[in-house]
Amino acid sequence: MSAIDVHRAHTLDKDHAREAAEALARDLSCQFDLNYEWEGDHLTFKRSGVKGHLNITDDDLRVHLELGMLLRPFKSKIEQEIHRQLDQILKA
Repeated sequence: MSAIDVHRAHTLDKDHAREAAEALARDLSCQFDLNYEWEGDHLTFKRSGVKGHLNITDDDLRVHLELGMLLRPFKSKIEQEIHRQLDQILKA
């Protein structure tokens, strides 16, 4: 498996950070056909060939995805999209 790890600092309160994470999850779900589910402040992503999670802390968001062999060629595109989405939803 090929992994994507993105850590992004934020200055949002916990509720707004969760809203930002939800927006990211919704967008990625639509673009890459991912299913996601919240468990407290931990969001899990899943679909055939990819699994991962997003954690929210008081000062950062952490995204970790593991890509299967068929999605490895799209790693760069997926990672760029995560960064683009985070730039957009975390801008203050």
